[in-house]
Amino acid sequence: MCGIVGYIGHREAYPIIMKGLQRLEYRGYDSAGIALYDGNQINLAKTKGKVIDLKSKSENSISLEGTLGIGHTRWATHGIPNDTNSHPHYSNSGDLVIIHNGIIENYETIKKELSKRGYVFSSDTDTEVLVNLIEEVKKKENVLLGKAVQIALNQVVGAYAIAVFDRNKPDEIVVAKLGSPLAIGIGQQEFFIASDASPFIEFTNNAVYLQDQEMAIIRLGKEIKLRKIQDDAIAYPLVQELQMNLEEIEKGMYDHFMLKEIYEQPSAIKDTYRGRLRVEQGIIKMAGIDQNIERFLNAQRIIIVACGTSWHAGLVAEYIFEDLARIPVEVEYASEFRYRNPVITDKDVVIAISQSGETADTLAAIKLAKERGAYVFGVCNVVGSSIARETHAGAYTHAGPEIGVASTKAFTTQITILSLIALKLAKEKGAFSDSKYHEILSELENIPSKVEVALESNSLVEIISEEYKDSDNCLYLGRGYNFPVALEGALKLKEISYIHAEGYPAAEMKHGPIALIDEQMPVIVIATNNGHYEKVVSNIQEIKSRKGKIIAIVTEGDEQVRELADHVIEVPETLECLTPLLTTIPLQLLSYHIAVMRGCNVDQPRNLAKSVTVE
Repeated sequence: MCGIVGYIGHREAYPIIMKGLQRLEYRGYDSAGIALYDGNQINLAKTKGKVIDLKSKSENSISLEGTLGIGHTRWATHGIPNDTNSHPHYSNSGDLVIIHNGIIENYETIKKELSKRGYVFSSDTDTEVLVNLIEEVKKKENVLLGKAVQIALNQVVGAYAIAVFDRNKPDEIVVAKLGSPLAIGIGQQEFFIASDASPFIEFTNNAVYLQDQEMAIIRLGKEIKLRKIQDDAIAYPLVQELQMNLEEIEKGMYDHFMLKEIYEQPSAIKDTYRGRLRVEQGIIKMAGIDQNIERFLNAQRIIIVACGTSWHAGLVAEYIFEDLARIPVEVEYASEFRYRNPVITDKDVVIAISQSGETADTLAAIKLAKERGAYVFGVCNVVGSSIARETHAGAYTHAGPEIGVASTKAFTTQITILSLIALKLAKEKGAFSDSKYHEILSELENIPSKVEVALESNSLVEIISEEYKDSDNCLYLGRGYNFPVALEGALKLKEISYIHAEGYPAAEMKHGPIALIDEQMPVIVIATNNGHYEKVVSNIQEIKSRKGKIIAIVTEGDEQVRELADHVIEVPETLECLTPLLTTIPLQLLSYHIAVMRGCNVDQPRNLAKSVTVE
């Protein structure tokens, strides 16, 4: 949600910033802008639309020279998407320029006060209010830019990641963070600023991730100075070595990042359990669990908080934890959890799941849980992210960068991590026999190769997609472990093809949704040969008798469902608790191909952001 890029150094800033903005397109946005300082003046271009539109406008309207610049992709909150509301924004004097990710909640109050003092506003944004507040503080207090930013931010309520510079001091950029991610890349006599490390990965593998309530003054030829915004205390930057490489964030041979990431799942799952799953020794090694095993074993319950696809992974985990480890689990939408005064005690373990590690609602849920004494364990993909820092312990999925907005490999790697945790706890509790434990370990190790087999259905799925690409509605049905997969499949179709879809437990079809079924209604049914198979077959027969179109996901060799369904997609046989890792694959491919056939922007669906960093 919004993307920030900045550069100060010895190179031309324009190509770095423009390429960086392109790499941040996955975050979701509706407009873009860039500001460059050429030594004499600030050259600014911004536009509603895509980065490619900004590139065209910039190259035809402004000077592209300068070794200092900032760029932004905007996801509209205050003010409609248009050229005027796009970032960067000037202060009234024209001296200060700012980009901002987040929301200033009390901007209207500040705006009224600044208006009384003669400030004029050309946009509807909270960001323009913030840059003029910084300017007012700078003049009134007669302080340098860094101090003015600090004082101003202590007067605002909300979330932000900002980068601001003063044209009268072109060797300096000031950045600050609260709630929204911000990374600083450190090169040789140059610095890079971005919402994540992808814009500067080819220039440096050293980065500092600002923590909440921290600001940094970045000056050429100087070390980064970090300070706490609230109390001016000195903070010391922790320089981290980046884990990603340039190849990981390029599409390569694939038409879209989403398809690339679907096909990366065998290796992503293997990377997730690598070093943790030791089948020959019969052990699972996870430092975050090993060091805190008693907190889990003595937990009154586990509460899982997450949003979107991560919430669906949490639902799968509920089945796994309760079935294997016999620990009661509740799965909560983080966005609701934080507002409903939940009952939490120091006997609870809270597992927070987020691909980006920056989801605002999940971070707020973590803080609430910690305040009430719960032990909080994080599951995320991005090293150094806010959730990784805010939780007591955690585990990374090691899925690699996920650029497509519609999450794919994050889902399967999250399930992999959660399965490892559940198996480890089940073993410690003696919840099942050693033979059963070793059987599951061995089968989990084989899952990547079985995902590769599931991916071989791609051509068949593409043919099926052609038949249903013009559908207006779709139902997804599953039972047990595969009910969350039905929800996830429906979400994928909605996200990227804009077809209305709903997921239900198969048995709930009779309690309302069956009224929707006719010859125009495609119904995707997950009907693997374990987990209430006969019950699901009965559901399929009910759909067939009402002329519904059935696309069935079945286990290899299934004959009974094949006789009933209009289309059958096979996946390899596996244990029931691991079926979600396979059954989700054809559903991801189905949503992808339908979206492509409908001419949708697969990697950047409308109105969506990869990382929801504001409420």
